[in-house]
Amino acid sequence: MKPIILDVDTGIDDALAMSYALNSPELELLGFTTCFGNVSVAEATRNTLAVLEKAGKRIPVYAGADQTFTRRKKKGWAKHVHGEDGLGNTLKNDPITQAESQFAPEFMIEQVKNRPHEITIIAVGPLTNLALAIKRAPEIIPLVKEVVIMGGAVKVPGNVNAYAEANMIADPEAAEYVFSSGLKVTLVGLDVTMQTLLPKAKLNEWRAAGKETADFFADMTEFYIEYYESFYPGIGGCALHDPLAVGVAIDSSFVTTETMNVKVVTEGEEAGRTVGNQEGEPRIRVCTEVEAERFLDHFLSKVV
Repeated sequence: MKPIILDVDTGIDDALAMSYALNSPELELLGFTTCFGNVSVAEATRNTLAVLEKAGKRIPVYAGADQTFTRRKKKGWAKHVHGEDGLGNTLKNDPITQAESQFAPEFMIEQVKNRPHEITIIAVGPLTNLALAIKRAPEIIPLVKEVVIMGGAVKVPGNVNAYAEANMIADPEAAEYVFSSGLKVTLVGLDVTMQTLLPKAKLNEWRAAGKETADFFADMTEFYIEYYESFYPGIGGCALHDPLAVGVAIDSSFVTTETMNVKVVTEGEEAGRTVGNQEGEPRIRVCTEVEAERFLDHFLSKVV
């Protein structure tokens, strides 16, 4: 099994990615770390614990950054996309379980030092926790096996504006710090995630399973699909952004990559833009094509 830390800002597609990872025997889940992003870090932590309870799993959760890496700012949340609770307004009660007391970046540092050259970090929110970890302990950079990041839009437009993808614009300085660090990074951005589609018809199949967990994920995802329909009329489903990052960690053959030097714009109108070129170091593996149907089949075989 591949040991992983899954860094989340738990909204709806994070929850789907969590379930996918939890049900994939290829992965050894060491812990979930949480960050602000789709919701506040407190809400992301609560949502992560709630998803684990719904899934009947006990994996430790570590709360992380509540503000950006260098500017110490808090961003507006994406509740129009993910609901007031971040999970499509499906939460009825707070989770019973609690997060661990250790700060998420410290957990990352500890785990990487304990298992050098073994751990893959999958980051599907702003990169603040990872940036804090490598700033505090730069010696872990060569000890991380790989970082798989859902974020960026290298060859396609952004989804927040014409330039930027949501995770990048949430904390561009953290993203630039991570990309320039020398970590071995695979970037799973909008270049490929927007080629994936979970059809709305699949939700009825989940509900037909007659399981409380399947109903929870179907209700939550329906809210997300309704947002997609309002933004992309006629799309008939939703993109699987965060789940694809988990899929790439499980089986990198789902995607084709190009190796580039990727910089993140940190100022001005284009803040959060990911700019890739063939010159310079370090080199990032940028996903440019995806076998969308094969990935979807694998995702659906695991998620609920």
